[in-house]
Amino acid sequence: MQTFVDYVKIYFRSGNGGPGVVAWRREKFIRQGGPWGGNGGRGGHIILQADPQLWTLLDLKYRKFIHADNGDPGANKLCQGKDAEDIILKVPLGTIAKDPETGEVMAELTTAGQKVVLLPGGRGGMGNAFFKSATRQAPDFAQPGEPGIEKAVILELKILADVGLVGFPNAGKSTLLSVVTAARPAIADYPFTTLTPNLGIVQYRDYRSFVMADIPGIIEGAATGKGLGTQFLRHIERNAVLLFVLPADVENLRGVLKILLAELKKYNPLLLDKDRVIVVSKSDLVDEIQKEEIKRSLKGHFPVFISAVTGEGLQQLKDRLWKKLEHSKEVLLP
Repeated sequence: MQTFVDYVKIYFRSGNGGPGVVAWRREKFIRQGGPWGGNGGRGGHIILQADPQLWTLLDLKYRKFIHADNGDPGANKLCQGKDAEDIILKVPLGTIAKDPETGEVMAELTTAGQKVVLLPGGRGGMGNAFFKSATRQAPDFAQPGEPGIEKAVILELKILADVGLVGFPNAGKSTLLSVVTAARPAIADYPFTTLTPNLGIVQYRDYRSFVMADIPGIIEGAATGKGLGTQFLRHIERNAVLLFVLPADVENLRGVLKILLAELKKYNPLLLDKDRVIVVSKSDLVDEIQKEEIKRSLKGHFPVFISAVTGEGLQQLKDRLWKKLEHSKEVLLP
């Protein structure tokens, strides 16, 4: 069963407002009372709420139609109709709502507990008492309620993480995540072991920490749909720092890095503006002479050599990433 879902399309309808009513005051000693019709109640809103305990849109995958109730009509004796209950849909942090026709972003939820009214319910109509005035003592009309909004909406999840792992399948990304965090992604020696993004918290010095995400492997042509295609490239857009993982046992690492950068540029050129760190994994498979050759081939990128087996370079990598994250925060400051 697929447990990670990051894209759903749902047809929503917010509730109609209840109509106002025409009514007259009629009591034992008041035979010709004035207008006494109450207002209608508001229709139900469609609301999105960010829940940090969720990490997938799975709960919404099979809900193709979601309709809110209508507001109640007004009543005699100036009684207002009851507002309809709102529908509150809990979604993971990083969820965006988009118009499927225009691509316009309607809402973006990035903080825990954040609520956004996606589609407001219609306002209730005014009863005839509302329209009474000095020149109009007995209005014999009322307003209908406003209609709700019917609209198809795309909900799309972009993983929120400080560091995103970028690399070909079998580059060692899942292994790296497993040794620097408590995450336990599937690890095996065949392509596309990672079929869903995995998150882990990296513990740093002085009780500080940051979040790392292992994104399913990119291959040449991913930006145009090859392999897993663009299915997971969107998650990289939300990462503050990109960590490129290049395996030491592969020839022409500069060529591999060039392909990865080209795929990100094809998908979204702005990704190349993000801070990046280059790491050479599986360093226990090469000697010092080979490491120097790799450094020369990656001239200008200053790679960190790491080994999940021996622990080589892991603390150095954490230090480099933390420094980059601090820089990213400074850049974002106004």
